[in-house]
Amino acid sequence: MQEVNVYTDGACRGNPDGPGGFGVVLEYTDDKGNHHEKELSGGYMHTTNNRMELMGVLKGLEALKRPCKVKLYTDSQYIVKAFNEGWLNNWMKNNWKRGKKKEDVKNVDLWKQILSAKDKHDVSFHWVKGHASHPQNERCDVLATTAADGNHLIEDKRSSE
Repeated sequence: MQEVNVYTDGACRGNPDGPGGFGVVLEYTDDKGNHHEKELSGGYMHTTNNRMELMGVLKGLEALKRPCKVKLYTDSQYIVKAFNEGWLNNWMKNNWKRGKKKEDVKNVDLWKQILSAKDKHDVSFHWVKGHASHPQNERCDVLATTAADGNHLIEDKRSSE
């Protein structure tokens, strides 16, 4: 199984409901020892920072063409804790409700898409401190903020969930 490092970040100007973007860097070494890197980014109007963080994860996983062993790095504790501390399992078990007040989980549409994209792979989630000179995280930040500041923003189509 191909091993891939996926680095992601999201940004939103005027969070919530401002322009936002995501950035992704995928890295792997092929069977011949050649290093490969691919960058992805996109910008959206009227979104949130958490949605863009999630969008980076989703687009990174969707970019993989075959099942891979993925180390996914993000500066979003929201995402890492959701997977590593069982938040997602609890949300699903509680019909996408969270906490004692049973509030609706936000961004269910993206969480469901990520779970579907993740099913094809062996994924581990890792937190990196943002804006701490981690080269790939810094590059993802540049990609995300550049996309958020771009002129070709698309609508963030949120489901009614």
